[in-house]
Amino acid sequence: MASASPADAVRTIKTYTVTPRPNPQAPRQIHLSAWDVPLLSVHYNQKGLLFAYPPDISLEQIIQRLRSSLEEALFHFYPASGRLRVLTCEGGGVTCHVEVGIEGEGAEFVHAVADGIGIADVVAADGRDLPQFLKDFFPLDLAVNFDGCTNPLLAVQVTELIDGVFIGLTFNHVIIDGTSFWHFFNAWAEIARCQAAGKEVVLSQPPVHDRWFIEGYGEPPIRLPYSSPAQFVVRFSPPPLLSDRMFHFSRESLVNLKERANQECGKGTISTFQALSALMWRCITRARRLTFEQKTSWLMSIQNRTRLQPPLSPNYFGNSFSTVSTTTTAGELLDNNLGWAAWLVHQIISNHTDSAIRNIVHKYMENSYVVNIRTIDIIHSVMMGSSPRFDVYGCNFGWGKALAVRSGSSNKFDGKLMAFPGWNGDGSIDLEVCLLPEYMAVLEKDEEFLAVVSAPIEFGVLLGTSGKKV
Repeated sequence: MASASPADAVRTIKTYTVTPRPNPQAPRQIHLSAWDVPLLSVHYNQKGLLFAYPPDISLEQIIQRLRSSLEEALFHFYPASGRLRVLTCEGGGVTCHVEVGIEGEGAEFVHAVADGIGIADVVAADGRDLPQFLKDFFPLDLAVNFDGCTNPLLAVQVTELIDGVFIGLTFNHVIIDGTSFWHFFNAWAEIARCQAAGKEVVLSQPPVHDRWFIEGYGEPPIRLPYSSPAQFVVRFSPPPLLSDRMFHFSRESLVNLKERANQECGKGTISTFQALSALMWRCITRARRLTFEQKTSWLMSIQNRTRLQPPLSPNYFGNSFSTVSTTTTAGELLDNNLGWAAWLVHQIISNHTDSAIRNIVHKYMENSYVVNIRTIDIIHSVMMGSSPRFDVYGCNFGWGKALAVRSGSSNKFDGKLMAFPGWNGDGSIDLEVCLLPEYMAVLEKDEEFLAVVSAPIEFGVLLGTSGKKV
């Protein structure tokens, strides 16, 4: 853990409700797609950015500008200001949609202060678990998406540190995926810059709100085969002793890893991300000391926007991803080389075509359900989330580039990984790894892993000088 801190180190100063002005383009109801509805019982998406204090703006100005720009962002991304509505149908089943323009809607905006916590406490995690206080940088901790019936679909927390500020977003996963999450974050930052400069707000990438529905199943909404929400709402918490660490992989190290994977499989089509995925699958499986016959799976979230024909807009606002997987035995995975494992990962990605996506959606429409994370077969498996392609460090609110990205406690379990672009933007990758402590200890001594993982970036060098509280 970074630095010891009491459980009440993070204090709420004030909570606001941010409501956009009326948008004549916003429909009263927004129906949810086959990519949205299954997520009703998983956690909200929690990601945030750490910034040094800007030298020429006060904290009061930061709070005021963020609230004002968030109000404008909600005007453009209007689903985020609504609430979920789950209805019981005559004849059986339940449906869910987003309602916009209702009384009491809006996003939550929390101003908090972290007593005695500074930038170094957040980022200095070399060889240590990420600090426990990070979960307190995010509102609505461990809320499931169904809670969006009564809670905001978006909650923002701006936490004041000794020498910096952390902006954490808790976003209902039923209305956004990772692509849309960072689309919103970047648009909010763009609006803040425009307002600070006194310019008219014209988004460079306005959201596309038309939900995608496959043909042949009538008009939405999708009817779920439950008599009440009690049949599908399941609460989930990460294991109490889960070890959560960040690892850095330099561009040079990843180039060499990709070259090795392609040489070993003899194909020449393995990507950097596929090679890294294969490495982590092998090393974590070895750390778990599974028997030869035990099955192990690699699971990953893969976006559908560009794979559909015709493709969806990159600015499609909502969920557009599938979870794909490949399975083998621990013995086969470890007896074969890195290239063999990378080819397994490559195949599930290359096979995820327009027809594959449509087949998945057809099967869902014929047998709809809500995902229960407790019943997903994740034992002995590894799951990759997030993406190094997300524009994480493009979120510039006008006071410089973020120093680090961090996540909350949502949707974490033994074997969960999250990939982020490296800070310097040269093709490096930062990987958040969640494992039981006994597996993490073995992973950090694994020779194959140690040959690839790189030294973390020195944040003191990035800062130049320490941030100064204003």
